[in-house]
Amino acid sequence: MKKYYINKNNVEQWKCDIQKSVMFYNNWFLDFAPATYIKAREEAIYKVENAFQKTECLNEVSAEVLKTAPEIISILRMSATPPLARERLAGLAGVSKTLINALESGRVPKQTDEDSLVRVIDVITKLFDRDIMPWLERRSYPHEMDRLLAEHVIGDRVCGSLSDPLIRNEQERRQLETIKNYLTGKGYKFVESKYIAGFKTLKPGCFSFRLNVPVNVGSSKVNLPADVVVMRENASDGDFPVLIECKSAGDFTNTNKRRKEEAAKIEQLRSTYGKDIEFILFLCGYFDSGYLGYEAAEGIDWVWEHRIEDFEKANI
Repeated sequence: MKKYYINKNNVEQWKCDIQKSVMFYNNWFLDFAPATYIKAREEAIYKVENAFQKTECLNEVSAEVLKTAPEIISILRMSATPPLARERLAGLAGVSKTLINALESGRVPKQTDEDSLVRVIDVITKLFDRDIMPWLERRSYPHEMDRLLAEHVIGDRVCGSLSDPLIRNEQERRQLETIKNYLTGKGYKFVESKYIAGFKTLKPGCFSFRLNVPVNVGSSKVNLPADVVVMRENASDGDFPVLIECKSAGDFTNTNKRRKEEAAKIEQLRSTYGKDIEFILFLCGYFDSGYLGYEAAEGIDWVWEHRIEDFEKANI
């Protein structure tokens, strides 16, 4: 494949593209997020009300209750001050994160001993937010306004944990759909991953989503998931398909924390398949010049979602 440049060498254009990308993301977020947040908040309030009913407004929280309604653990975590992350609760209680995850999915693993559940409950009840639930000190039933206030405060805490994954999933769905529309408009054919034996077997003019790409890590082989895999229409026998990773971000901090992940991926790909393997980022949102410079230095190029036609520069 002839060497090409998409955006990594257009340093003078980075600032403008960063601004356009942030605006693109924000416009999408303002359209999508409010409805998502309202839906998540309604679901969160319902879950809090249900947990309050099962525990006499958190007066009767015990290992026995947790056995019969393990899913309320997510509400109990958010009823603490500060709210407890799964890992933090597991560490404080001296139990595995696997147990906490199982409880949140609504089941108690068969091998779970009573003492583990007791320790979990002890940690949570000691940290209950008594500022918003003053009735817990006197072990009485709250006045209606106190109960409603607590349900809504805890519901807001739960809401973030429900809406954030929905927003992330919708970002991924949108980016994949955008690429699919672009490629099919160019005459490419979509093939479901279940019909593909390996990423190198993809036929010219075809593309797929979420394919595993085996890479060498030390003396072992691991699967590196690829969001989009495209075999160019003019590909010859032995050519590699192009691997595309979709990335959408709502703040600059998180992207800079994770920028080394792509560098590690391209290193693994090149050490396994050589320098001809192609890895392109598909970016939307908050990616600043620090992030872009880091990726460019690693030899990684990118296409902005707000200008998807730049794929043409890579002969796609």
